[in-house]
Amino acid sequence: MKRFAIITPVPELVNTVIQETIIRKSVENEIAEINVVNLRNFTKGKYRKVDDEPYGGGDGMVMMAEPFFKAIDHTVSLWKEIDNLCIVYPTPQGELWSQKTAREFSMEGNIIFLCGHYKGIDERVIEKYVTHEFSLGDYVISGGELSSMVMLDSIIRMVPGVLNSYESALSDSFMNRLLDAPYYTRPRVIDGVGVPEVLLNGNHKQIDFWREEKREERTAARRKDLWKKYNSLRNNGEKHE
Repeated sequence: MKRFAIITPVPELVNTVIQETIIRKSVENEIAEINVVNLRNFTKGKYRKVDDEPYGGGDGMVMMAEPFFKAIDHTVSLWKEIDNLCIVYPTPQGELWSQKTAREFSMEGNIIFLCGHYKGIDERVIEKYVTHEFSLGDYVISGGELSSMVMLDSIIRMVPGVLNSYESALSDSFMNRLLDAPYYTRPRVIDGVGVPEVLLNGNHKQIDFWREEKREERTAARRKDLWKKYNSLRNNGEKHE
């Protein structure tokens, strides 16, 4: 069973996302164990404060190290026989998250996400515990919860047994370095626009060829960076991840 933990000062947000996504199915089917850890349970004082002013001055607040130290140690103590523990910190300073990364992490068994806020978390937490830092892109959002849940969702759906069809995940965008092809369902015609005939003829070789053409056309038109990389690898005899 895969084991995940999300350490956060806002557990309600994380629990809501879990209940409304494919992540819940992974728990119900006993494919994954998800622990939502309330960071405030490891704080001191009446107000359960998790942040303080930065040394050296400046605007903004920094999340304190001690609650994270305690929360991480507590979480690890609940897991027995831990192999290859990954502790992920979503941050704008991190490596860009990708489908390839999600697939690699879907093969890991124990992952903890640390949710930062404000200016981030005390660097000593990163130095002591964090194994990976990832970013969703070149922008900033208000907390690490949404980033963590995006990463977790992309990992979970790659684990066999979570989706009704694992092969569906293998044909997603980026799985073969290309964007995905267009898809159609009923009705056959709507507002005078029909489904491409090739998808109706039952010839799966022709359908596969058509979809591959569309993947290449879309990637070339919409993501020139991916298209350039795809062609470079294809010219070198390499195509898939």
